[in-house]
Amino acid sequence: MTQLDLRGDDRVLHVAWPDGTSADFPFLWLRDNCPSGFHPQTQEREFDLTGIPANIAVTQASVDDGSIVLTWDDDGHVSRYDPAWLHGHRPGIGLADPARIEPVLWRGDLAPESLPRASADSLMSRDDALLEFLIETKKTGLAIVDGMANDEDAGMAMARRVGFLRETNFGTTFEVMSKPNPNNLAYTSHALPLHTDLANQELPPGFQFLHFLANEAQGGGSTFCDGFAVANDLREDDPEAFELLSVTPVPFRFQDEDYDIRRHQLVIDLDPFGNLQELHFNAHLAGIFDLPADRMEAYYRAYRKIMQMTRSKSHVMTTRLESGEMVIFDNRRVLHGRTAFDPNTGFRHLRGCYVDRGEFDSRIRVLSRKKTG
Repeated sequence: MTQLDLRGDDRVLHVAWPDGTSADFPFLWLRDNCPSGFHPQTQEREFDLTGIPANIAVTQASVDDGSIVLTWDDDGHVSRYDPAWLHGHRPGIGLADPARIEPVLWRGDLAPESLPRASADSLMSRDDALLEFLIETKKTGLAIVDGMANDEDAGMAMARRVGFLRETNFGTTFEVMSKPNPNNLAYTSHALPLHTDLANQELPPGFQFLHFLANEAQGGGSTFCDGFAVANDLREDDPEAFELLSVTPVPFRFQDEDYDIRRHQLVIDLDPFGNLQELHFNAHLAGIFDLPADRMEAYYRAYRKIMQMTRSKSHVMTTRLESGEMVIFDNRRVLHGRTAFDPNTGFRHLRGCYVDRGEFDSRIRVLSRKKTG
């Protein structure tokens, strides 16, 4: 049976569950999260925290018919909590999140055939297959779908199965092929060094869906690199370089006749807890570095170091994707590129779109809820 201990001097309710876990819940937290303060349909909080005194206290605590019941001293309000809900929201623990998936780092020795792979038919028709595929894709940041229909809209349909599409200055979708008067190196036949897309954006796109409609030209092999593995190895090998890249913002810029989009970004971006969060690395969109002169040389040394690592066989995977395949990768983790190709030897046409990370994670959570519901 759940045990309660009202500790007024500490202004907490101590709860001990039958499984041996226990936690302290501050009074203000409990009042702010009284179930009566949430809209019954939307589950949005309607309670006004400023409408109660900051020193509010619990006058009585008991377990009644499986619920934890508290009476408050300011107006006699009674709150009822599900012990399981409190267990899942213990302070300092954080709500369980099916989309919080530990990345599995990989390097150049990862065989392309070992990447997560699924058929388009199964992903479009089966929620269980889609959930498993999305989870595995988050682990590696890179996966392949085969059996795609010979239809320019097939990649969009697959992406929309996950979430809504992210529109950029290139449109909702973009065609990767050699064409006259290109406004981006992707639209040439030149080699593309490894990079993340649109580092110049305020929020670079999340997952990229790239459907290979044709890949008949000689050359044009696809290259990939796990940016998290590169950053992790850099942190161990050269902490000073890692530090510079993770605290020093530098400019990125895209410009053509219609757009001039600029943003300072950290090449290595850490979350508030110090974990790798994303990379912004795109040498052909890098702006003119505007650091103070006395910091420039040290920064260039660090920048060159990570650039060299993204060109090392120890970190780079090369593969060739064929018509009917689609590659999906986390654009803020996995760097992608290609070798040069000869457009005179065959047609090469890729169609791409983006789904942001938040949509990707939301789909994992909803499908997980359905699975356990």
